[in-house]
Amino acid sequence: MAAISWYANNLQLLPGSGLGFYGDGGFGASVSVAAWQGRTFITSSNGSYQGAEVNNVKFLNTASGILGQTGSGIPLLTIPNYQSTLNPRFTHTSAIKVQNCNLYCYDRTNINNDPSGVTLMAAELIHPTITQNNTGSGDSTWTSIHGSGQTLSLAPNPGVSGQYSGNGSNSLWTDTTHDWYLALSASPTSIGSKVNFGAYLSLEYY
Repeated sequence: MAAISWYANNLQLLPGSGLGFYGDGGFGASVSVAAWQGRTFITSSNGSYQGAEVNNVKFLNTASGILGQTGSGIPLLTIPNYQSTLNPRFTHTSAIKVQNCNLYCYDRTNINNDPSGVTLMAAELIHPTITQNNTGSGDSTWTSIHGSGQTLSLAPNPGVSGQYSGNGSNSLWTDTTHDWYLALSASPTSIGSKVNFGAYLSLEYY
């Protein structure tokens, strides 16, 4: 049997839950229009429930992010997997391969639709070690993802804990578990609560 589940800081997001992006003040704090979130929490689908706080990666510029709320930022390629915002996981009862993996941001109605009133930046982290150094092989720049107009292409066959991501011989890897690690950063483009946007993972397996 095949299944997709979502994790943040090794905590599984249950049906009806997700991530909420808030200001530097913490849960419930607003993010100004054109600014980027300062803190990220597990929350309910409407953002009313305060769950655990998880890793926050704040968009700084095309190739860098701020871990937490403040700082000079570091290149995306130096951020380890364990400091990612979100960890989608594909599992199967048999060892399989995955390909054509894409992450969507949509309006929670149709994956082809753009989210309303929000910009979501995403980057795949491929950095299994725990040291912030320039040995990552994931995305070197952020991508603004929106509906089917722009998705984030993810590495094929990452294996358990993302440790086998890459091309060449690694692309032949089979496993019962495939993990991706993502940095996500959100910015409102208009005032008001933004609950009608979500993430969707599509892939092929064989």
